Amino acid sequence: MADKQISLPAKLINGGIAGLIGVTCVFPIDLAKTRLQNQQNGQRIYTSMSDCLIKTIRSEGYFGMYRGAAVNLTLVTPEKAIKLAANDYFRHHLSKDGQKLTLLKEMLAGCGAGTCQVIVTTPMEMLKIQLQDAGRLEAQKKMLETQAHLSAQGGAQSVVGSAAPARPTATQLTRELLRSKGIAGLYKGLGATLLRDVPFSIVYFPLFANLNQLGHSEPGARSPFYVSFLAGCVAGSTAAVAVNPCDVVKTRLQSLQRGVNEDTYSGFLDCARKILRHEGPSAFLKGAYCRALVIAPLFGIAQVVYFVGIGEALLGLLPGFHSGSFHWKLCPPIPVVSNILPLTNVFLQFVGDQQLLLRLKKS
Repeated sequence: MADKQISLPAKLINGGIAGLIGVTCVFPIDLAKTRLQNQQNGQRIYTSMSDCLIKTIRSEGYFGMYRGAAVNLTLVTPEKAIKLAANDYFRHHLSKDGQKLTLLKEMLAGCGAGTCQVIVTTPMEMLKIQLQDAGRLEAQKKMLETQAHLSAQGGAQSVVGSAAPARPTATQLTRELLRSKGIAGLYKGLGATLLRDVPFSIVYFPLFANLNQLGHSEPGARSPFYVSFLAGCVAGSTAAVAVNPCDVVKTRLQSLQRGVNEDTYSGFLDCARKILRHEGPSAFLKGAYCRALVIAPLFGIAQVVYFVGIGEALLGLLPGFHSGSFHWKLCPPIPVVSNILPLTNVFLQFVGDQQLLLRLKKS
């Protein structure tokens, strides 16, 4: 991702692997971010990220911190694939004879990549938020039941909580949304997602490219690994904090269930106005440090994966594969499918060979 020429399939594999590793490492922080952003004044259960994680472990166990992780792990690979491929595609079309892109063109390429990725990001975030926030709503309900019981009994008797409601799975949520609202149900908050991801990509890609160039010892040279690593972390965390107000609004809009006395919203502007009126400007920065802690390691891990070259190593195991034929500069950018067909044929041939071997062993 830094300066070395990487084929498109290798980029997709590297991006997918980096996403899987990154999500596994930082998902608990992302869960804390969602719960902190969703709680409103007067109904606060968590005071900080650490307080949220401690209470989550106590009430839901260690794996409670990974509620909704399966959705991310399933969809993070196509999300990264679309984002990386789109960024490459737009950078190729905006460049002239391989010349360096201007800052404006770099921002336009990032804008295009951010716009394309919401195809996967919006339903992924929609489902993830419901699963992540379920624990907060349950904790709030138990707290209110405890307070009501103690108030009625004068605090003299022990509290017997009601049975916790069954938690829906991602599959159940998807079926219910499709049944009740159609495909539009999975894309609730699409506008807010665009307003978050497009500016994020506009900030991140140019900032990373320019920070990474600071490590060039000479024109055309490759930056040292630590420079690319730090550039990815700094650019990612900076872009994450910059768009955090939109992330807060998006999280509120995509939450289907509300706690007691919590506001409901009819759209992006209505949500922003109510947050500003009832919670003040600082509410737009809720979970900002959590988001920075999530994004920075994600892009740092991505740099490790790209530096090691896992995608290239895996593709090198395929017979007859030549990575150069997949690079944007060596093939027409529009008929991408025709360039991926050779890899698909190799894969199908490999699967066919394995099936043939199994049949021979059985016979």
